[in-house]
Amino acid sequence: MTAVRFGREEVREVLADLARPCFIVRAAGRVGAADRHPGPAADTELLAVAPPVAAPRLGSAAFLRRHGLRAPYMAGSMAGGISSVEFVTALARHGCLASFGAAGLPLERVERAVQELRHRLPRAPWACNLIHDPARPRTERETVDLYLRHGVTRVEASAFLEPTVDLVRYRATGLRRGRDGKTVADHRIVAKVSQAATAAFFLRPAPEELLTRLRRQGVLTAEQARLAGTVALADDITVEADSAGHTDRRPLVTQVPLLLSLRDAEALGDRPGGAVGIGAAGGIGTPRGAFAAFAMGADYVVTGSVNQSCAEADTSPAAKALLSQATIADCAMAPAADMFEMGIDVQVLKRGTLFPGRAAWLYRLYRDHAGLDDLGAADRARLERELFHRPLEDMWPEVAAYLGSRDPETAERAREDPRLRMALVFRWYLGLSSRWAVSGETGRQGDFQIWCGPAMGAFNAWVAGTPWSTPENRRVAQVAEALLTGAAYHSRLAQLRLAGIRLPPWCGEYPAHAAAARPTAPDAPSAP
Repeated sequence: MTAVRFGREEVREVLADLARPCFIVRAAGRVGAADRHPGPAADTELLAVAPPVAAPRLGSAAFLRRHGLRAPYMAGSMAGGISSVEFVTALARHGCLASFGAAGLPLERVERAVQELRHRLPRAPWACNLIHDPARPRTERETVDLYLRHGVTRVEASAFLEPTVDLVRYRATGLRRGRDGKTVADHRIVAKVSQAATAAFFLRPAPEELLTRLRRQGVLTAEQARLAGTVALADDITVEADSAGHTDRRPLVTQVPLLLSLRDAEALGDRPGGAVGIGAAGGIGTPRGAFAAFAMGADYVVTGSVNQSCAEADTSPAAKALLSQATIADCAMAPAADMFEMGIDVQVLKRGTLFPGRAAWLYRLYRDHAGLDDLGAADRARLERELFHRPLEDMWPEVAAYLGSRDPETAERAREDPRLRMALVFRWYLGLSSRWAVSGETGRQGDFQIWCGPAMGAFNAWVAGTPWSTPENRRVAQVAEALLTGAAYHSRLAQLRLAGIRLPPWCGEYPAHAAAARPTAPDAPSAP
């Protein structure tokens, strides 16, 4: 006869053994758990059964097949190479998808990273970020050139407000007919969006006018252009809610169902967008958060902030230490360097840094003054003392020299436009503040710009008192495994609740201490 377990740790052990079924039993007036059917005993009543739970089955099997993954999990790109080669390699070898943080890096460094990733991961899947910058279309074009030249088969496309010719070029040049006559996509696009309007064009084929333009330029063959009109622009769309960096801070619980409805409408019409996967990002820092995303119907989950505090992230120990101390309330919005004049904000860490307040002050100065010469003496003195650490007169020559080799047209316009000149000087500080955080610049911790969302605080609360309390013990693959296994655990608890079982409170959280002590599973880059 199967032994029924009643003790707290014993019951949790049965619940957490996800590879085996779980039987909830009442025996001798007590409720316990067993991993086998208790059999026909007079004093035993079977209350509920929960079948085995496999973490990969929480998401979409199509997503796993499409990318050759073991788990429905992606680590989003973090600009400036924070999601580094080591970061991407660790997750790819664990069967998860990760995107190299190419945004903001010189093309030479991106090229070295791509070459290294191809060497380290000849068969495992990985991605690179492709960010849209309307002010610098040349950068997007040259990045796509690089990806095509080196055979990058997946990109995470971010900040796109509409299809661009180079995004379409990347997608269409990877289309061909398979032996079975079906369209094969050698270039996969995982789009990152925060609004339904943006998602809509990724659910549709590339615009005919862009395909015609590329066809006339000789970039696409007639067959590629025709096939591009039969598939959605993206393979997957990540719904980004309250996340680090650029964010609309919208609730995941509203955004995921909205995007799923849009995708399902495409499927009802038998249109190409009906096959697009929908992922969830923003605020996912605990097993319960990951389970909630899957429970809403997400095909995969995407993490960001929690990975930045891990050992493989290419940012400074000082930044990781601040991240590991963050609470959910330790985030703030601050002006973005790349969209400063438009008043666009990014979400950053406010704990241990003065950056959010200083950046907001810069935007007020820009809004209220016609140029640097219009600033009052007190503001000028504060800028020189707290932010620039040099006379204000020395700033524009330095900024102009930088722009001269990278964006000469903007530099020329700024010479005749004092307000633009002021904006560019202020953007010098905003741009360098994120680099100071990455490098751990001595004397600049008060100016660190660290992109961070509330998921970081949720993760820290979950792992408090475990080895993961300190960032040097955090590994991206271990964190991924713990979040997915924990999500599967919570799916089991949900099944039992739906069966009418009232579980004690101590069953209610997947134990972080056990996850932190467990080694990662062997490398598993192949598809299930």
